[in-house]
Amino acid sequence: MSELRLDPLSGRWVVVTSARATRPYAFLSRSAPVQHDTSRPCPFCPGHEEATPPALETYGPSGNWLVRVVPNLYPAFEGDDPFVVVNRGPVFTQATAGGIHEVLVLSPDHDASWAMIGDEQAGLVMAALRDRIEEHSQHPNLRYSQAIVNFGREAGASLEHPHGQLLGLSFVPRELAEEQARFARFGGGCLLCTTVEAEEAAGHRVIFADDRTVVICPFWSAVPYEMLVIPRGHSAHLYRSPTEDLVSVGRALKHSLRTLRDRLGDVAYNIVFHSAPYRGNEPYHWHTHVWPKVTTIAGFEMGTGVAINIVAPEMAAEDLRLKVSAA
Repeated sequence: MSELRLDPLSGRWVVVTSARATRPYAFLSRSAPVQHDTSRPCPFCPGHEEATPPALETYGPSGNWLVRVVPNLYPAFEGDDPFVVVNRGPVFTQATAGGIHEVLVLSPDHDASWAMIGDEQAGLVMAALRDRIEEHSQHPNLRYSQAIVNFGREAGASLEHPHGQLLGLSFVPRELAEEQARFARFGGGCLLCTTVEAEEAAGHRVIFADDRTVVICPFWSAVPYEMLVIPRGHSAHLYRSPTEDLVSVGRALKHSLRTLRDRLGDVAYNIVFHSAPYRGNEPYHWHTHVWPKVTTIAGFEMGTGVAINIVAPEMAAEDLRLKVSAA
């Protein structure tokens, strides 16, 4: 039986219909290689640093970096132009695309995805995110930083070496603005603090928890095995959070992604960090989305904005918890 569930962060409806998971070839594993040409040296591996612009930040012992941040050679946003909107006609509106676009190399190990790195390495990656977002926030014409990790070609990655991207933007994207509005309209305190309390009370959608972080397959999951990583400490800004919270979130992501890999195999996924705009405060609670790419978006989803999820989050969480307990 199908049912509709409302995502309180976005305001969108989701259809949960587990019966469709029994269709042949319901799930996708990574089928296409990320890079068409693998003959050239990897620009993110140690010893090939000259293939990228000079590093903005490096983390690790002197001479042996463990995490590296470099400017993106093909930036989607660049320059110091302020956000200025211009109307070119009755339906032609454009604006300047100033900003910052950086690449975050997660590890010197070419095969070490977030699922494979150690706890200390995950903490270094989170420290790099914090430091770069804080640096972005000092630019007067920038308003928001978006941090992402695309793993696998199906998720948008163009190089095999695991890496993330940091984009400093001169505007607040619609998705963030909508989340902020949903927090403001929620009548029961903080939306995500309440989510943590309610999910831990229910019990059957929590897949990882320690004293600082909770990972759930949210009630409103839009895709199979979707995960939401929520720090217990209430803070609007990732870059202003205590180091202990950042380390815990990095560790929680590692354990959850490793469990996802053990359960589904080598699937692609997107990690998206949502934090309040630099000069925005309450009400908001920063968090991290994980969206595995195991199904495709078809015409209904594109035409209506309503997602169809063929694995109920309760079933997904049970699968992932079983793997955790066996690990």
